[in-house]
Amino acid sequence: MKSRTQFAALALITLTTSLALHALPAVAQEAAAAAGAEAASAPTPYVAPPWTYKTKQLSRNDVDKLLGNPKKLLVIDVRRPDELSKYGSLPVYLNVQIKDLPVALDYIPRDRVIVTVSNRAHRAGAAGDLLSQAGFKVAGALGSEDYREAGGNVVKVTAPVRTAAAPSAEAPTKTATAATN
Repeated sequence: MKSRTQFAALALITLTTSLALHALPAVAQEAAAAAGAEAASAPTPYVAPPWTYKTKQLSRNDVDKLLGNPKKLLVIDVRRPDELSKYGSLPVYLNVQIKDLPVALDYIPRDRVIVTVSNRAHRAGAAGDLLSQAGFKVAGALGSEDYREAGGNVVKVTAPVRTAAAPSAEAPTKTATAATN
């Protein structure tokens, strides 16, 4: 009787251990799926592609030093207006989209040091290279998002709201025109 009881207990332990071992992969898969779902919902940090430009990529400290002497500085933001509204830029800048930069060179002052700006500095790096090749003094390229993430002051601009223009007082009205004819 004792051996039957021992055998039954041993069989029960073996069965329980076997079930537990078979359940482990399923539990591990569920845990991995849950961790994967959390990782998928968490924002992935930005990983910058390698810097391939001759123009220096500026840090927040570099830009803050340059902003300390604004009379000798020109900030050219090469992004589209919708990007400027969405991400913001430095407090004062000239907006020339990168696609328009080659034809705008004659209108850019040559007596100032230039900082080019884009979201993550890559378009700004290309713009800096173009300006340097054209003989401009380029301090470097800045990503406004990188600058903001480093604690720099980025100002968001909003497009002005268009309102219907009221007729001017100088414009003749139909009644005034009809009365004079």
